Amino acid sequence: MIAKAEIDRYVLDTLMRDLVGHDHRPSAYLVYLALVADAVNGRTMLSHAELAERTGLSKRAVQDALRHLAGRDLVAITRTRRTEPAVVEPRFPWRGRRGTSAG
Repeated sequence: MIAKAEIDRYVLDTLMRDLVGHDHRPSAYLVYLALVADAVNGRTMLSHAELAERTGLSKRAVQDALRHLAGRDLVAITRTRRTEPAVVEPRFPWRGRRGTSAG
């Protein structure tokens, strides 16, 4: 059985328009959605190849998307060893703002 992932309204109402429309980075939005879905299932260690397969993007597009998301503080990327996949955790910076509903 597949677990349902709840997505904050901010992701659908604001972040999609911001990443896709303003930043012209639809790949970043797809990668972010994939990361949020996997984080719900407790999985944060995904290789670029796994993210590429999940989203239908190339590995290079995934790398660029992760770099963009990190620059926007939408993901935290940590790597224990150079040869291991990075641990990528989605961040939700809007949840700390007053007046923003998350649900």
